[in-house]
Amino acid sequence: MNTSVVKLTDFITVPFSLSISQKMRLTMGGVKPYTLQTKTKLPKRSTDAVPHQLKLGKKWKEYHGSNNWEGLLDPLDDKLRVEILRYGKFVESTYNSFAFDTSSPLYGTCRYPKHSLFHRSGLPGTGYRVTKNLHASSGIQLPRWVDKLPSWVSNQSSWIGYVAVCQDKEEIARLGRRDIVVAFRGTATCLEWLENLRSTLTQISNIAPSSDIFPYPQRPMVESGFLSLYSSSARKYQSLQNEVREEISRLLQSYGDEPLSITIAGHSLGAALATLTAYDITKTFKHAPSVSVISFGGPRVGNPSFRHEVEKNDIKILRIVNSTDIITKVPGFIINDHEDGEEHRGIHMTSPGSLSTWLQKFIVEKTQWNYADVGSELRLCSENSPIVKPNKNVATCHELNTYLHLVNGFRTSTCPLRSTAKRLLSR
Repeated sequence: MNTSVVKLTDFITVPFSLSISQKMRLTMGGVKPYTLQTKTKLPKRSTDAVPHQLKLGKKWKEYHGSNNWEGLLDPLDDKLRVEILRYGKFVESTYNSFAFDTSSPLYGTCRYPKHSLFHRSGLPGTGYRVTKNLHASSGIQLPRWVDKLPSWVSNQSSWIGYVAVCQDKEEIARLGRRDIVVAFRGTATCLEWLENLRSTLTQISNIAPSSDIFPYPQRPMVESGFLSLYSSSARKYQSLQNEVREEISRLLQSYGDEPLSITIAGHSLGAALATLTAYDITKTFKHAPSVSVISFGGPRVGNPSFRHEVEKNDIKILRIVNSTDIITKVPGFIINDHEDGEEHRGIHMTSPGSLSTWLQKFIVEKTQWNYADVGSELRLCSENSPIVKPNKNVATCHELNTYLHLVNGFRTSTCPLRSTAKRLLSR
C-alpha cells in the first residue's frame, strides 16, 4: 500500500481573500452539488431541456476529438453540445449514487447495485450497462489520535465512479461505434479533501514516460494528491489504477475487434482523475482505441512535460471551464513554455537573466508548482447566465449543475447565450 505522511509543505490553499467556509466548499468541489445552500436558485435538473440525441455516424471521431474539436467549439456545434451534456449526465449519476450520509454504515459506498444504477440514479435509457465499480484510496497516513474521531473522518477508500459499456444496438449505430464510459465524481470524503491540498508535483514513477520530452527540463510530473488517489491501494480495495486497467483489459478483449472508443468524464477531482486515467490507459495498452476526456471544472493536473506526454500519446482532452470558477485556476502557477511565445494565463517568463527567469527557476526547482493546462478548452462564464448572475458565489460557480446549465445555453464567445437559453435553463 502506498502511503505518505502529511506535511504542511505539501499544502497550498486557494486565495487568502476567501473565507474558511468558502475554501472548504471549493475543495469539496462536487459534494452534493444539487443541495448546497446558495442564494442563486438553480433548477433541479440542468439537462431536462437537452434536445434529442443526434446521429454521429461516420463523423464520430470528430466529435471524439480526433481534430481537437476544431471548428466545433466556437460556435458550439449542436451535436457536440448534446454529447457533452450526455457525458455530464453520466457524471451526475455518480453523485446521485454516492452514499453521502456520514451516519450511515454505507457511507462512502455506491447506493445502488450495478444492474440498476442508471435507472435508480435518474438516468434510464442510456443504452449502457455498468460493468465495474471503481474505488479511490488515499495514501495519507494519519496520526493515531484520528482513531478517536468518527470513522467517516478517516475513511480511507470510497466509491468514486464506474465503468460502463454501450450495449444497445440502436445507440451503437447512432454513436458510430461501441463506447466505453469511465465516470468519476468530485471530492466527497475528508481524506480526498486532504489529498486535494497536496499540490506539489511528483514524478509519475509507475507510468513510464516517452523518451522525448524536449524542450522541457523536468520529467512528467503530476499533482501529488491526485496521483496518490489514483495509485494507492488499501486493505479492502486495490488501487483505482489497477481496477481501471483490469476492466479496460477485459473489455478490450471482448470488443477489440469492432469500432470502439473510451470516453472518460469527471467533475472537479473527478476531472483530474479522468486525465490520469486516460494517460495510464494509453501507456498501458499498446493498441488502445480512441481515448478522450470530458472534463468539467477540473483543476490543473501536471507540468509542461506531462502536457507534452499527453499530446504525444494523442490523448484528446476537452476541458469545460467556467471563467469564474477558481478551481480551474489552481493548483500552482502557469509559466509560458511555448516555443511560439504564446502567453498563457499565469506568469509570463521572458528573457534570460531577468527577474522572471529567476522566478521561473525558483518555481520549477524549489516549489515544484509549475503547472500547465492540457487539452482543448470550451470557455464559459456564469456571469452570462440569467440564472447564476445576480448573486453568484464561489461554490455555485464550481458546481456541476452550473456547468451543465452553461453548456446547454452557450452559443458563441461573441454571443454567449442562445435566444432560448433563459427558457431552457429555468424550466
